[in-house]
Amino acid sequence: MTALELLAPARNTEIGIAAIECGADAVYIAGPSHGARKDAANSIEDIRELCAHAHKFGARIYATVNTIVFEEELEACRRLILDLQAAGVDALIVQDPAIIALAADAGLRIPLHASTQCAIRTPEKAKELEAAGFSRLVLERQLSLDEVKAIRAAVDGEIEFFVHGALCVCYSGQCYLSEKLAGRSANRGACIQACRGRYNLADASGKILIKDRPLLSLKDYNLLSRLDDLAAAGVCSFKIEGRLKNISYVKNVVSAYSKAIDALVERRPGEFCRASAGRSVAGFTPQLEKTFNRGYTELFIDGKKGQWSSQEAPKSMGEQLGKVLAVKPLPGGRAEVTVATRATLANGDGFAFAAGGAICGFRGDVCQGNRIICKMTAGLAPGITLFRNISAAFEKEISGAPSHRVIDVAVVAEAVKAPAGGFTLKLDAVSSDGRKVSVSGDFPQAEAAQNRSRMEEMLIGQLSKSSGHYVFKTSLAPSSGDLPHLGAAQLNALRRDLAAALDTLPCKAAPLRNIGLNTKARLTGDGYKANIANSISSGMYNAPVSAYELKHQQGAELMRTRYCVRHELGLCPKQSAKNRPDSLYLTGNGAPLELRFDCRSCEMTVIGG
Repeated sequence: MTALELLAPARNTEIGIAAIECGADAVYIAGPSHGARKDAANSIEDIRELCAHAHKFGARIYATVNTIVFEEELEACRRLILDLQAAGVDALIVQDPAIIALAADAGLRIPLHASTQCAIRTPEKAKELEAAGFSRLVLERQLSLDEVKAIRAAVDGEIEFFVHGALCVCYSGQCYLSEKLAGRSANRGACIQACRGRYNLADASGKILIKDRPLLSLKDYNLLSRLDDLAAAGVCSFKIEGRLKNISYVKNVVSAYSKAIDALVERRPGEFCRASAGRSVAGFTPQLEKTFNRGYTELFIDGKKGQWSSQEAPKSMGEQLGKVLAVKPLPGGRAEVTVATRATLANGDGFAFAAGGAICGFRGDVCQGNRIICKMTAGLAPGITLFRNISAAFEKEISGAPSHRVIDVAVVAEAVKAPAGGFTLKLDAVSSDGRKVSVSGDFPQAEAAQNRSRMEEMLIGQLSKSSGHYVFKTSLAPSSGDLPHLGAAQLNALRRDLAAALDTLPCKAAPLRNIGLNTKARLTGDGYKANIANSISSGMYNAPVSAYELKHQQGAELMRTRYCVRHELGLCPKQSAKNRPDSLYLTGNGAPLELRFDCRSCEMTVIGG
């Protein structure tokens, strides 16, 4: 049986715990350094706290050590991975192959997972990384199902695939645009998100074809309806992007995907199961349209190009409400806005609209029916399409009714008369993850209950309550005759003893693959795209070249992507033979940048000056 894992992002311990409570089987989070999100670092003690909570449910914590490592950082990185292991981390997500040698030298026992930053797009690359000792491969997002299947067939290890969240326009780990424009490397966790910036599009003559639009910005990924396909293709870990997202985003998205995976497992019993134990008791109904998104896409999952860009909304627009019917000025610089919508609006809702090439937003101070009282906002006029990007009622629902994770426990109670008088009450319990414990209570002064049926009802009721994160369901052993007359406090104490006994045993969950490290493995790289930044990594490649971050190369390929501006604009040779510009350029926002079109591979490249 294949264990399916829902892998959630966490900026900090609080969000990580919330993700576990909402149904995540695993959480990925950065330690103090070398995580590919510079603004999402956490202390070792915070990581330790998160691990302790996750392991109650057999859930896993993966630490991201997925930046390239400079020479002077190697020893600090070696100490970091040992500290993370000591804190209870279950695996490390890694980009720089130097960590293979560091981990082997340090005697690291936990497995290494090859980050999506390793740009795993082919069976050959996948086999190479597995041979080096990576137990799991996190694949590139711009792959089709057929390509995922081909990689699955080529390796024995676990396959992890992103299913939701923001999309990089470039193949992961091979974007050098931020480094080129601002000296801030995406491979070092300092990306400026230049792909969300606004550019002009010009032809070879300098003529401006499109002005001031985020031409490289993609919609957000959403494969909620494709989990069956991915599981059939061999994916065992469904990954959500978002280590910089807030807690309500993570709760909402994790809850939605957890419910979908539960439904998948229920449809295909005996074939799939969840990787961790317990179940999430939802305090709210997830609604993905009400959480941060730039519009959704399934990208290349079916092997076809589509309308992938979010050129009208590089930021979250939220749910579309309808057209603005009227804007009535009010005293004090305020306005009454009437919008054509049937949605229920609430005070404090956030609204957004596109005007003049920019995304504008405002808060609704008072919302009644389809009318919004707010500050007068420049560009707000009749005919504009209005979106709601913050639902005050939904945010209140998420924060006011949190989900919680529980483990079900079946208990059989047996009452036995003691030879010297009184009773012994024995409880045998089996948790849903397979732990078995027994506790007994001796009550030498207890007499037989005169009203047996009432005592049975009380005994079952008190022993079927919750203690900690356990939910007990109790039945009475058929062999029980007379029942002791006991009070609620005595029964509650026994139930707490049962919970304490379960806590002494580790929660049972699906085993995590660990194949061991191979420091003798040799890797192949494509010039500076191998991201070699230290002497250890250099020794592992057949043709070592310095990383772009160490030496900028004139005219270097800064991006390669399946996204194509020509296709997006209907100018692809497969779409039209007319008015097809062979050369295009991005200007403004730190450019110029040349766009080249590799039609044989159906890829676009961005070339630096």
